[in-house]
Amino acid sequence: MINTYAKAYTEVLEILKYFSEEEYSKIPQEKINFYKNNMDKNYNYNINPNIDLSKQYISKEANAILITLFRDYFATESQKKTLNNLLNQNQNKLENIRREKYNSNNIFSKNYRNIDIEDKENKQELALIEINDMKWYKKIWKFIKELLRK
Repeated sequence: MINTYAKAYTEVLEILKYFSEEEYSKIPQEKINFYKNNMDKNYNYNINPNIDLSKQYISKEANAILITLFRDYFATESQKKTLNNLLNQNQNKLENIRREKYNSNNIFSKNYRNIDIEDKENKQELALIEINDMKWYKKIWKFIKELLRK
């Protein structure tokens, strides 16, 4: 089990402690046992019942678990529809972002543009470097020619 989910199960179980008996009994015992068996026993998570839960730290994973518990066991039909619409909208936004980021057409065009830019920069750098691999006797001959021209 991934450590973040084990911590999330610990957080969820701590929050469920503050549910009433009636609400707690709506959640299947199998799920609660699963959370207990897979929770991180070394992770100490406490909430303050006097402060609103939305103002306290809850991990993303624990939040997702609580949302699914609410949707599956506590929500009315209209709340389920609203929640499902909201979750679908969020999922569509993520898919659009991924589609733009990993679009195969854009990946290749960006890479080619980067290569072109790098090639131009390299050519400019090469143009600024003076090449001086003349042999010693050619340098002397060139020096004598220039003296004779003057």
